[in-house]
Amino acid sequence: MADKQETIHIHIDAEHRWFNLHLDELWRYRELIVLFTKRTFQVSYKQTILGPLWLFINPLLTSIVYLILFGNIAKLSTDGIPHILFYLTGTAIWSLFSTCLSNNATTFTSNANLFGKIYFPRLTIPLSNLLSSLIRFGISMILVVLLLIFYIFKGMVSPHYLALIFLPFLLVWIAWIAMSCGILISSLTTKYRDLNVLVSFGLSLWMYASPIVYPLSQLPKGWIRTLVEINPLTGPVELFRTILLGQGSISVGSLVFSLVFTLVLGLFSMVIFNKVERNFVDTV
Repeated sequence: MADKQETIHIHIDAEHRWFNLHLDELWRYRELIVLFTKRTFQVSYKQTILGPLWLFINPLLTSIVYLILFGNIAKLSTDGIPHILFYLTGTAIWSLFSTCLSNNATTFTSNANLFGKIYFPRLTIPLSNLLSSLIRFGISMILVVLLLIFYIFKGMVSPHYLALIFLPFLLVWIAWIAMSCGILISSLTTKYRDLNVLVSFGLSLWMYASPIVYPLSQLPKGWIRTLVEINPLTGPVELFRTILLGQGSISVGSLVFSLVFTLVLGLFSMVIFNKVERNFVDTV
């Protein structure tokens, strides 16, 4: 008996409702998302001498610089966490966020030729960038885990083992904030190209406004700490550090604000992205 083949009819038109995001199409194109994820990861290290080893070298060198500047010269406390472990963890988290945001900030301009030739759900590109960033993070965390095990045996670090199951959720949370910001910037840069220049500068400011190279507990009560606490990255970063390293300042208000911000920004950025994709070829 012959197998029945399922026929899928897809109607493509230029009319897009603001909140019609066609999220069901993303599941049908899941294999394409996997293909784009592999492509993004492979292209990053193509024609390099050391290849994926840079995922270990970059955070290690960056952490050593932070150790010298903030640990030895500025004498910033790390709440009892060994300095190199504290900076390696912070560097890995920030690399996840900044890479995901930067890659998605050029979604339209980098893929204009591809978008103009064939139809597929445009959100597959941002999602593949998110997955690729998570893969990079997972590889770079190998060094962190090895160092963490070393300090656990020395009795210098004590993770909250039962809460480790929440770490994947926190990582997706952080990456989702980055992707949402990235596709919003990408949507705006189809008309305003100079916004791309501000991305790297804005990321630098955002890093120092986040508890990456310093713990939140080191900030005195006042307007500066308030600004850092309403930073949507602060809550998930501090919670991640608390679970993994056993030390951190968890603010329920900061976590709630970050979660609400993530949901609102995610919906808003996808709506704008969906609206812009109709005629971006005419402006890019």
